[in-house]
Amino acid sequence: MKDKVAPWKVLDSRYNYRDRWLALRSDTVELPNGRVLTPFHVIEQPDWVTAVAITREGKIVLVEEYRHGARQAVIELPSGIQEGPGDPVDQMKRELREETGFASEEWHLLGTFFANAPRLSNRVHCFLALDARKVAEPALEDSEVIVNHEVPLAQFLKELRAGRRTFHGFQGGALWLLDAYARRTRDERLAAVLA
Repeated sequence: MKDKVAPWKVLDSRYNYRDRWLALRSDTVELPNGRVLTPFHVIEQPDWVTAVAITREGKIVLVEEYRHGARQAVIELPSGIQEGPGDPVDQMKRELREETGFASEEWHLLGTFFANAPRLSNRVHCFLALDARKVAEPALEDSEVIVNHEVPLAQFLKELRAGRRTFHGFQGGALWLLDAYARRTRDERLAAVLA
């Protein structure tokens, strides 16, 4: 068995910027081989939550929102940031209802992973909401302009596999976890994933 990789030693750390959404931290670090890196920038962010919500009719619930970083509207999975302490699934349930008006009684944790371990401090918690149904109108924040889409899951996956859909990298990870869940459980509601 190989030796474990030792962590970097932090010699100095300072914040260049902080608000409720992110903090930019600049560290001076010493690597196990003695080399010093300065500055090494880390972006601290709250954890993210995302959900693959599938309706009783076999449609995936998607949201379309303008993303200024990409400078275009993007169709994506309902997602949000983990605001404060609490169970990530509770945050995701709120996000799904607020962004789409949908709710589900059947939630499954697909998995959790780092958003981008070299530079970001946060993790992504991915969930599956089965038999989702519309229970209310969306309750959007002032900063949100969202259009909802319901797309047959088989059509969505066909378009994704053909490269006709562009997704956030972390949401691609959520879909990979969905594939693993579908293979493990053989849930008939997810048959399109295995087709």
